Amino acid sequence: MSARPARGGGRWVTVPPERLHPWIDGFADRHGPFSASGDDRLVRLEAADGALAELHVPFPPMTPPGPPHVTRLVAHARAERRVGVFLVRLGGYAAGVFSGASLVASKVGSRLVQGRTAAGGWSQQRFARRRRNQAAQAYDDAVETAVRVLTPHLEELDGVVLGGDRRAVDALRDDRRLAPLLALETEPFLVVPDPRLAVLRDTPATFRAVRVRVVDPPGVSSPG
Repeated sequence: MSARPARGGGRWVTVPPERLHPWIDGFADRHGPFSASGDDRLVRLEAADGALAELHVPFPPMTPPGPPHVTRLVAHARAERRVGVFLVRLGGYAAGVFSGASLVASKVGSRLVQGRTAAGGWSQQRFARRRRNQAAQAYDDAVETAVRVLTPHLEELDGVVLGGDRRAVDALRDDRRLAPLLALETEPFLVVPDPRLAVLRDTPATFRAVRVRVVDPPGVSSPG
């Protein structure tokens, strides 16, 4: 599990689905009995001492929503899903299909995109034009790979998770070839380094996890 400060107060905790029930039990041990409420996208636990935990439903919506909130959320989080992942950075890309945490289909690639130069004049303009062409070809290769790897599984996918660099991904959103995949886009966006195979294999630890915002009682700070 990992934790980081949350905007608006508290901290974000990332909980693997297999650890969700023990984490909730630990929340009760630390803060006392709690009441649960929520809907198909968020479950709130309000403890006797004033502590709050907001559990964001992975792969929403949770169906059916409603009580018993905790039991339904744990079952929803632990469900076996088939998920497409598409990672893009300038010059590198990866696409994969996961069944649960197992990678069942994938392709990873890269294409040279030259870095920026401080040279000026015509040389600078030629270099910039060449770099734009290289970037366009790299993005085209990335889209082609995503379509080739993910589209055959389209009818089976429970969601498509995007990641890499946001600017690179946003540059591809208008490509009509991606429209059927983007229609299945779900959070979280995976900010990852150069999308090599090892990076792709590690993504289930993030996209399967439950994100929890924890707010401790006034004057109290405790581990997630």
